[in-house]
Amino acid sequence: MSIQKRGNRWRARYRGPDGRERNKTFTRKVDAQRWLAEQKARMARGEWVDPSALRVEFGVVAREWFDTTLHLKPKTRASYRRLLDRRVLPRWRHIPMGKVAGLLPEWIAELGSSGLSASQIRQTVYVFSAVCQHAIRTGRLLANPVAGLKLPKLVPSKDRRFLSHEEVARLAAAAGPYGTLIRTLAYTGLRWGEAIALRVRDVDLERRRLDVRRAFADVDGVLVEGLPKSHQARTVPLPAALCRELHALVNGRDRDALVFTAPEGGLLRMANFRQRVWGPAVRAAGLEGLTIHGLRHTAASLYISACTPPKVVQRILGHASVVMTMDLYGHLYPDEMDTWAARLNEIADRLGVWPECGQTEGAAEIDPAQDQ
Repeated sequence: MSIQKRGNRWRARYRGPDGRERNKTFTRKVDAQRWLAEQKARMARGEWVDPSALRVEFGVVAREWFDTTLHLKPKTRASYRRLLDRRVLPRWRHIPMGKVAGLLPEWIAELGSSGLSASQIRQTVYVFSAVCQHAIRTGRLLANPVAGLKLPKLVPSKDRRFLSHEEVARLAAAAGPYGTLIRTLAYTGLRWGEAIALRVRDVDLERRRLDVRRAFADVDGVLVEGLPKSHQARTVPLPAALCRELHALVNGRDRDALVFTAPEGGLLRMANFRQRVWGPAVRAAGLEGLTIHGLRHTAASLYISACTPPKVVQRILGHASVVMTMDLYGHLYPDEMDTWAARLNEIADRLGVWPECGQTEGAAEIDPAQDQ
């Protein structure tokens, strides 16, 4: 490291960890000294970043990052592409990576004032953060500026609709030939894409099980077959009554045939199903406002009302963890704290360890000041 005077300016020079020399010119010697000291400290802490890398535009790094997402499911990748094109790149495309941190809080405020929900803001920032992580891996950024950033909190939806057994029956009756599909969704918790991807070989009526091995996803208007959400195949139980209905749909058919199809025999598309079957059936059953995904919520509530343990509900629904299940449906479980407290008291009484009143004779008094 060295500082040389050139005319009335000072040029500071140092050799970086990559062996290349960098220099910068200042009008004051003290500024040159301060800059060299900062570079030396960063190299000592392992925090040095090539200054030229910090000048790379965000859009370049974003393009590189997106090219690394080929392992993702097509629908997920398509959603990331939309978020990049509509919300991220219009603001950040030409911003150098070294300047993103200082502009980030202002952008978050802009997102909040644009009318986006907390979930939409978080999805947008997630994609932005993923690009920054790629920048760190490729030496264009030292730390992720999103770390520690406060984002709008997600507010649990209070509008989830949970149908009773009677309401499910009413809706299925109004759906005509698609009544079995309605009951399958309501009593198994399958996602729409999983249900329309069921094949005859996935229905085991002897074991009373459905093997959920694949799902269809709508990617820009094209139905793409892939693995279920979270890439986890699973097996779900079938109520005996539903087995009898499914028997009529699968008996004698080719094992590779789809169980549920459009009237003409092709793939069921949600938009067409909503318009031709779902909407009329919901209105006829007096269940206005109910969504198709509401049948998945219904399955969870019906299992919980039958005292099904949370871990079993998680496995049936295919959630990544029981924490997710409890976050979504924990409020449906009865509050049994009083029951367990009464049982604890019963055990203590049976063991005879409970004093009749107050402190047991001869026990030392407790100083309230020490009872913290």
